[in-house]
Amino acid sequence: MSDRPSTDRLSVFKTYKLFVGGKFPRSESGRVYEVTDGKGRWLANAPQGSRKDARDAVTAARRAFGGWSGATAYNRGQILYRIAEMLEGRRDQFAAEVADAEGLSRKAAAAQVAEAVDRWVWYAGWSDKVAQVAGGANPVAGPFFNLSVPEPTGVVAVLAPQESSFLGLVSVLAPVVVTGNTAVVLASERSPLPALSLGEVLATSDLPGGVVNILSGKVADVAPALAAHADVNAIDLAGVAGDPERAKELQVAAADNLKRVLRPKAVDWAEPPGTERMLAFLETKTVWHPTGA
Repeated sequence: MSDRPSTDRLSVFKTYKLFVGGKFPRSESGRVYEVTDGKGRWLANAPQGSRKDARDAVTAARRAFGGWSGATAYNRGQILYRIAEMLEGRRDQFAAEVADAEGLSRKAAAAQVAEAVDRWVWYAGWSDKVAQVAGGANPVAGPFFNLSVPEPTGVVAVLAPQESSFLGLVSVLAPVVVTGNTAVVLASERSPLPALSLGEVLATSDLPGGVVNILSGKVADVAPALAAHADVNAIDLAGVAGDPERAKELQVAAADNLKRVLRPKAVDWAEPPGTERMLAFLETKTVWHPTGA
């Protein structure tokens, strides 16, 4: 009897699930949709998120907001750096998924994943520095200290870019959470697999459950529910940059409870990042304190 493993076996296909509250539920609807590569070849079935899934994700994000926003900036930076370490260890997996998703060569996909990991590190480093950029002491006439301090906006809905399934995703997600916000992310509709795999990394990192929640599904189904949700404080519309009509509808829905809206625009995600996306979801608290003079 041979000790060699048999080559006559069935492949074990990966089951992709949503990432909500630190867990991996199936879509409430029970539905999935086919994800294909650039040549139309089947890659996987992705969960088709529903409005109920969106509401559950917002609830999880709100529950996690107090602990995450109350953590020290140094602690948040350390947790995000740990995520970058874990992404570095799974670069090959993400490179394969990005190559399939975007029709890139394996070399080009690997370079894009490396850039995404570097970008995550870059944002992690801002955790204890952004306050010096967005806040400071203000000169006033009188015996007072007057300080402006940045604070996170709250729960942020993030529509991830459609074409840049991983680098674009990191570019919109990292600046939201590094400043103390919690996030509900709607992955690229056409290429959701790298985002869903990111959920597996986050689940095994030190990131508290609910800080990042990842949904997949149809933009037409899930995005309006997030834009209109009264407990979502802000929304990034990067994922509808190529659909002006949809973007307008979502902005109108978001206006109902005065959400902060980051409007979509054409972005080259390979370009070096700036502070714009971090500052977009910060509020400024101004404190007066007597000097005792």
